[in-house]
Amino acid sequence: MRTILAAGLILLLPISTFAQEADTAPAVTLPEADVTRVMTAAVDQFIRPGYDAFQASAEKMTASMKTLCDAPSTENYDAAKATFRDAAVSWAHIEVVRVGPVIEQYRFERILFYPDRKSTGLKQVQGILAKSDETATDPTTLATKSVATQGFGALEYLLFGTGSEALSTGQDGFRCRYGAAIAGNITNVAKELSDIWDAPDGIQKTWEQPGPDNPVFRTGGEAITALLGILVHGAEAVRDQRIETFYKGADKAKFPKQALFWRSESTWPMIQGNLEGLSALLDKSGMADLLQEKDRPVVAATQAQLKSMTELAGTITADLEKAVEDPAERKKLDALLADGKNVISKLNDGYGGAIGLSSGFSFSDGD
Repeated sequence: MRTILAAGLILLLPISTFAQEADTAPAVTLPEADVTRVMTAAVDQFIRPGYDAFQASAEKMTASMKTLCDAPSTENYDAAKATFRDAAVSWAHIEVVRVGPVIEQYRFERILFYPDRKSTGLKQVQGILAKSDETATDPTTLATKSVATQGFGALEYLLFGTGSEALSTGQDGFRCRYGAAIAGNITNVAKELSDIWDAPDGIQKTWEQPGPDNPVFRTGGEAITALLGILVHGAEAVRDQRIETFYKGADKAKFPKQALFWRSESTWPMIQGNLEGLSALLDKSGMADLLQEKDRPVVAATQAQLKSMTELAGTITADLEKAVEDPAERKKLDALLADGKNVISKLNDGYGGAIGLSSGFSFSDGD
């Protein structure tokens, strides 16, 4: 249980700061009807479809893992790895929404416990494998264990880590059953999130109808400040938790094997998924419509930079040891860090300033 609590603190400290931002931010006054339209679009066009898509991809991953366990083969092993990658990237798209039900009951950490600088998850997963702990082969009992043993990080090791080749031959049935349980657990959490957001009288109503009786957003200004906060914190997470976890600059220590999903060569697809998620939320919510015509170029500039970052990430080698040592690859990494900082500035200062947040207000907790 200590590990679960520790994982919660990693995420909940910045989230608690986020929850206070609407209270600490200068009052933002915007037409209520326009705000309602934007918040409704954010929920109906991005958040709900995002969680629904994630649930669907998780279900495919679970089915693929069960097929592999029932009929081990190279073909089924490759299919399981492919559905893992697809589900992980689907999560990356909606992962940027780090508020609401996903941060309750450790759902976020149960899906993906990262960063894990002390390799807590790896040690615990290896411990389960060493003991052949059958309670880890049932999604229900697995859900009561450490968050580090029940999400994408654990499943990636089972599918791509040391000893994973046995999955294609059926020589390690326990490893496969454990992997299938992880996939099932992820699917269960995904369904919870989808169901919560799809309920019309729950959080959906809270987000779409700001007002004095609303326990979360008393005004439209608070709602938009919170929505902007999702974008700012999402952009920060790409820079701080996805890139700087293993690379902070050419003259600084480099830790390529601390990168998310380096074993499955999914580091860059995950980063691209995060960036695409940010771009989609900004676009589908129609946040640009809340700005005066003269201020709208900041949204177009932000979108252009997000697109450029997404394309650049796709050109970097999946071999992260080479990426952090090769001068040409490091130049791309440096560009991503610089561009990420610019995106944060455009959102925080550019868009934030345009809707009335003072120049002294900042969502950012770093530089």
